[in-house]
Amino acid sequence: MSFYENKILPHVINCACGLAAIDRQRSKVVPLARGEVLELGIGTGLNAKHYDSAQVTRVVGIDPSEESWHLAQPAIMQSRVAIEFLHGSAEDVPLPDNSIDTVVITFTLCTIPDPSRALAEVVRVLRPEGKVVVAEHALAPDEAVVKWQNRLNGVWGKMAGGCHINRDIRGLINATPLKVRDWQAMYLPQTPKIAGYNVWGTATF
Repeated sequence: MSFYENKILPHVINCACGLAAIDRQRSKVVPLARGEVLELGIGTGLNAKHYDSAQVTRVVGIDPSEESWHLAQPAIMQSRVAIEFLHGSAEDVPLPDNSIDTVVITFTLCTIPDPSRALAEVVRVLRPEGKVVVAEHALAPDEAVVKWQNRLNGVWGKMAGGCHINRDIRGLINATPLKVRDWQAMYLPQTPKIAGYNVWGTATF
């Protein structure tokens, strides 16, 4: 990792992903988590305050950035649920098959280099009765916005640690054995449309 990726980028992402509009999206899905939880891309712990301690046994958060985990400590210390850190990649989760009740994916699939492989890992570790909760920014439905998403995607990714603003999140989920059970979408207010089209919902087997 470069100095920027290791020391500066986690602060940039923490600021951008902690905006009020993004936090409201997190609050719509994270409280749906139950039992043993795997969080992909736990980052700086921005989901920690949204977990329901009456429903969640523990959270295991995987992330390639140890610096982000250091930044997460204030949020982790205030959390009402036990949260553990796994240093690693969502594309190779070091957990047994059928060991997780809920997988939480918030503003993470946009950045994972191989999101299809990561979702295959989600399917592997998820118990048959388990579910996935998702909130992501995604490929917009409007042709004019998509054009600019495609044009700016490379530049955006260089600034934002590999983030893609033009990924078809639902399409990625539909390509797995998971079935979307509810799905909502909107452009977030006071957010540039190229990065402001958000999707959220749940998926199960």
